[in-house]
Amino acid sequence: MLQPLLRVIGATNGTRHRESRNLPPSLTSFTDDALIAFDNLTDRAANLVNPPIRLGVTGLSRSGKTVFISSLVHNLLHGGRLPLFEPVQSGRVSAVRLEQQPDDAIPRFQYEDHVKALVKERLWPDSTRAISELRITLDYRSASGWNRMFSPGRLSIDIVDYPGEWLLDLPLLAQDFRSFSDNTVTLARSGIRAELSRPWLELASGIDMDAPADEMAARQLASAFAEYLRACKADERSLSTLPPGRFLMPGDLDGSPALTFAPLPDMPDTKAPRGSLRAMMERRYEAYKTVVVKPFFREHFARLDRQIVLVDALQAINRGPEAVLDLQRALADVLACFRPGHNSFFSALYTRRIDRVLVAATKADHLHHESHDRLEAITRRLVDRAIRGIGMSGAGIDTLALASVRATREATVNRDGHTLPVIVGTPMAGETINGEQFDGKRKTAIFPGDLPENPDSFFQALESDSEHHLPDLNVVRFRPPAVEESGAGIKLSVPHIRLDRALQFLFGDRLA
Repeated sequence: MLQPLLRVIGATNGTRHRESRNLPPSLTSFTDDALIAFDNLTDRAANLVNPPIRLGVTGLSRSGKTVFISSLVHNLLHGGRLPLFEPVQSGRVSAVRLEQQPDDAIPRFQYEDHVKALVKERLWPDSTRAISELRITLDYRSASGWNRMFSPGRLSIDIVDYPGEWLLDLPLLAQDFRSFSDNTVTLARSGIRAELSRPWLELASGIDMDAPADEMAARQLASAFAEYLRACKADERSLSTLPPGRFLMPGDLDGSPALTFAPLPDMPDTKAPRGSLRAMMERRYEAYKTVVVKPFFREHFARLDRQIVLVDALQAINRGPEAVLDLQRALADVLACFRPGHNSFFSALYTRRIDRVLVAATKADHLHHESHDRLEAITRRLVDRAIRGIGMSGAGIDTLALASVRATREATVNRDGHTLPVIVGTPMAGETINGEQFDGKRKTAIFPGDLPENPDSFFQALESDSEHHLPDLNVVRFRPPAVEESGAGIKLSVPHIRLDRALQFLFGDRLA
């Protein structure tokens, strides 16, 4: 059932990709497949008349998942300007409302709290730390007379919000401990990661991995490895490929044996001696897959119908070639988890395909509108390269540059006889621009820089490993905008850039 999907998990580039093709054909047990089929049958049986869409929302490293969901719901509930979302633009959507979510065991996405932070306090809401869910229902009139005869004219969308780090864990299902260690250590010894990983690798190299298992040694290695991952994720580096994801957000598993392990460098080809540190690490790695990765795959990921992956491409571009190439590597890992394609009526009863995947570059409002299409073109090229690297088709995958909440407006300034396009906004408190620190109240205008018109020039500079030829961007953190009120005192919807295009791609067809 799910074997075709799982065969491609974990393939990114080079040796990893070639090795993944030689993996055993079944990466889940018969019991796993049966449970997934049972879950899908249960879902379908409960929603035969009005089947909902399960929309997965995830992102890589501060890409704005919470903001995206909050803006999506706020604009639908408050009649936002969505000219490219055809069902709303044509007036066929008659009512929108939040409803109780169907899964009582999953925390609710706290929409009201996040909107309060955005609209009233003008603060960005806290980032995603765990899975959550929200159901929004649209009543609509079908554009087809035939559909109006048989459709109830109601669509429920179950929005499933989960950390991107969890998605990057799925490739681990295709790797044993040796492959995981070899891949992780090889990456850790390259580029700017080499310096960041030095404390962990020096510690690991000084430990006899075939000596009797020692809990203190395991804890020290796990702590040093987690510190390396945190250093990679830090803003000043903005690297994206960071599994295992729970090392960055352990939650209630903090301190458990399933999170007290680390990859080991230069392991011998022999089998780990019984009772050794190496055997302990291998056992705990397998426990991590069993306790953490497989339940997420079976209970959540395998039940999704559509997916949006948000990426902060601007931050990666601003950090230089290595961050961009690492983002491309992460996208390959992410996209390898999906097998876009259409379900037939009968196959949909026991399994699901994610038939539409949208990769969206966020924070387009940090650029002048002339560079919005350029950001989208660069993102498209990154996705195309990732798709070619894993040997899959791009059917069902699209790209977009958007701003879920537009925090700036555009203007022009005259300088030395030249007219420069600028963006105007309120920098976050503590933000420093040209040596001047802002208090979070005063607006300012900045020239954000330009992306190249032709993405070929960007990738040529990228491949030459020359930061000198990459665009010089001025990335500033702005506060959310002040949302105006109507004459009746009703808060208007939050402004955005291309959110309507995202909605049209993700579920506009289900409202036809």
